[in-house]
Formats: sequence, C-alpha cells, structure tokens
Amino acid sequence: MSKVKLVVLYPQPTDAAQFDTDYLAHLSMLHEKMNIPLEHKPYTVTKFVSPPDIPAPYYQMFSMPFPSAEELQQTMGSVEMQEVAGDAVRISSGGAPVILVGNDAI
Repeated sequence: MSKVKLVVLYPQPTDAAQFDTDYLAHLSMLHEKMNIPLEHKPYTVTKFVSPPDIPAPYYQMFSMPFPSAEELQQTMGSVEMQEVAGDAVRISSGGAPVILVGNDAI
C-alpha cells in the first residue's frame, strides 16, 4: 500500500476576505466532523501569490496525506466527510473546487 494525498484547489474567490473567514470555519468543521484535535493539523494549506499582471488560477490549496488509497476512499465515503466536502463547495465562491488525488513522485 502506498501513501496518497488528497488535494483541493480553490479558484480565486469573488470576495477573498469572505472566503478567508469562511475557510477558517470550514477547517473547524473538518476537525469537528473527523474528530481531529484542534492542535493537530494533519494537512497543509497553501495560499498562492500572483505575479502583478497575471492572476493565479487558484487562490488556495488544501493537501492531506492518507496511508493508503483504501483509507482515503473510506474517509471520503463517510457521511461526515461528505458534509465537509459539501461545505467546501459552498464556500468556493469563484467556482467549484478541483479535487485531485495523487502520490509523491519523488
């Protein structure tokens, strides 16, 4: 079994300040629904910066590793994670988030 990574890319929001506020509540929901202690962050969040004259296609990326594809599938299929995923769509005002699954190539 190989490790896999869930990646969620959020498009540029229509209101960045509102997205940032909503995203903090979204992360709290993730912790609550998935029983992750608040002090433990098994994920990374990357906010992208744009060159001055070229807007980045994505505003932010969420990345969370899983020990196996089976564990990722089990987690994603849970009622709790479906609620979290629905909230991710709700807060993504610039369009639906892009969800990818991959593994580290190197």
